[in-house]
Order: sequence, then C-alpha cells, then structure tokens
Amino acid sequence: MPISRFSMLLAGSALASLALGGCAGSASGPQLPPASFVAMQEGPGEDYVIGPLDELTIFVWRNPELGASVQVRPDGRITTPLITDMPAVGKTPSMLAEDLKLQLSQYIQEPLVSVIVNKFAGTFSQQVRVVGATTKPASIPYRANMTVLDAMIAVGGLSEYASGNRAKLIRFDKESGRQREYALRLGDLLKKGNSQANVMLMPGDVIIIPESAF
Repeated sequence: MPISRFSMLLAGSALASLALGGCAGSASGPQLPPASFVAMQEGPGEDYVIGPLDELTIFVWRNPELGASVQVRPDGRITTPLITDMPAVGKTPSMLAEDLKLQLSQYIQEPLVSVIVNKFAGTFSQQVRVVGATTKPASIPYRANMTVLDAMIAVGGLSEYASGNRAKLIRFDKESGRQREYALRLGDLLKKGNSQANVMLMPGDVIIIPESAF
C-alpha cells in the first residue's frame, strides 16, 4: 500500500519533535529523593576532618603561652610553641588535640588541649564541587544538611547557556566502592521553583552542568 504524502509529513513532524525534545534536555537516569527547602530537624554531620588552609585555634589550659592561632599549611602540617611540623590534615579536631597533648606531655604534666576550627575549607573528600555552566564554578565546604539549592546559591546559579535539567550528580558509593551518577533537574529547581528537584548532598559530591546545544 503506497504511503500517502500526509502520512510522510506526519512522520517527519514527529521525528522533528523528538529531536527538539532531545536538544532541550531533560533529566534522565536515576534520581535522588527530594529534600525539604528547610530541614525539619537539623542534625550534626560526620566529624569534621581538617583540611589544608583551615584556620585553627589551639588552647592549652593553664598554659596560654603554648596555645596558638595557626593556619594549616598546604603540606598539611602546623607549627605551635614547642611543637614543629605536626600533621593536621585528615584528622578531626579531637584527634589533633590528642596528638598535641601527647607531644606537650613531654614538657608539662597532664596538659588539657582543645582545637577549634575557625575557618574551614575541608579535605577534597568533604567538599562539594560544582563545575560546568554555572556563574562561578567552585569547591564548597560541605556542611550538615546541605542541599543542591544551597550549593547553587553559593556558586551564583546557572549560566546563561546552561542546560540545567541535564545536570548530573556524581557520588562515590562507599558500600560498592564505585561512583554512581544521578540526574538533577536544576532548571526546574531554580527557574520554576520546583521543590521536588531539590535533593540532599553528601561530602565529596560533584555537580556537573552541561551547556545547551544551542
């Protein structure tokens, strides 16, 4: 049976629609459950791990001259009175306090040491990185209860040519030891205010935002 001219035009129109839909871009692949814009209950995150360039205040009870305000060097170490080149990166504040206590015990009896993180950058494993078509790609220190909306506000939102609904979130799965990829709908979140597109983040997440095809 010959195909009518009308049928051929209809088929061509359908293919064109599919092509345009693909160019416009939409979320594909597994998606994470939505998060609330405001957490109902704020809970603590995992113990903070000190990273390079973090600024620390170290207190030694009854021995203020042994305390100091220091910045972790790029090599991951700090220097305080009586202690030279103490490794700090990769430790929690309580772990570093215990190490300082052990070193200071050579000079004073039963030192009581506390470490406070004043300004933090965190290790790479505790940062959220946003790359691609955003106003200012950046690595952001992770904080407890952080969402995609928080990260996008921190980097100034999407760029003019971003294809927000084709964005991806890359996350390392500790159980399987592999990276997993999730679809994000940043266009729906930022331009339409769709709360279902807001998801919780985890330390080490990477958000990749592609540009639109045209």
